Amino acid sequence: MDDSQLLRYSRHLLLDEIGIAGQARLAGSRVLIVGAGGLGSPVALYLAAAGVGRITLADNDEVDLTNLQRQIAHDMASIGENKAVSAARRMAAMNPDIEIFSLPVRLAGDELSARVAAADLVLDCCDNFATRHAVNRACVARRKPLVSGAAVRFDGQVSVFDLSRDDAPCYACLFPENARDAEMRCAEFGVFAPLVGVVGAMQAAEALKLLMGIGTSLSGRLLLYNALAADWRSIRLNKDPGCPVCGAGG
Repeated sequence: MDDSQLLRYSRHLLLDEIGIAGQARLAGSRVLIVGAGGLGSPVALYLAAAGVGRITLADNDEVDLTNLQRQIAHDMASIGENKAVSAARRMAAMNPDIEIFSLPVRLAGDELSARVAAADLVLDCCDNFATRHAVNRACVARRKPLVSGAAVRFDGQVSVFDLSRDDAPCYACLFPENARDAEMRCAEFGVFAPLVGVVGAMQAAEALKLLMGIGTSLSGRLLLYNALAADWRSIRLNKDPGCPVCGAGG
């Protein structure tokens, strides 16, 4: 770590739980972020600022004016540009010491599996159940930790599925793939602008803790936040032995 890096990360280095060893672990880490919108924006910016060494960011969508109410990685000049490319440019401007790879695609199939395999940790910041379940399946197959977040209206949630552990539940234990519940999207139901920042920041915090091996993660818990009531709730999650993805039926 050179003098510039010692200065850049000095506030981390002052923390006994992190120090030079923890910061070095971040520098050697590889992370995949799926989605560069409301949740992906704060996740990507915080991981870049914190010094995660190699970040791959995937999103096939383009920035439009309605995104700018909450998607803080983008600005007016980004309108019409791919979100992964726009966010990567902002990340590089914040921290030129890290490697950033933008993928202007919707990851699926073999490419998704390969990208998950190459990462130490995956963050689900997407906005549809089909992609969430595909990412979950890839993380289960590759035994990679998955940090998942969601936000709509005034309600947010975040959890960690540490799929490197045999006793950990997966995303499908909580939301079965065959569930018929209607999908709630920001474009249809609205979303409170700071909510995605709160949830995304929590995802970033959980990811950094896992990468450095510090603290207690949200593995096995679902954290719920209601912004209108300023209320947090934590719900215990258990592995479903019959889960068709991670259980005996998988």
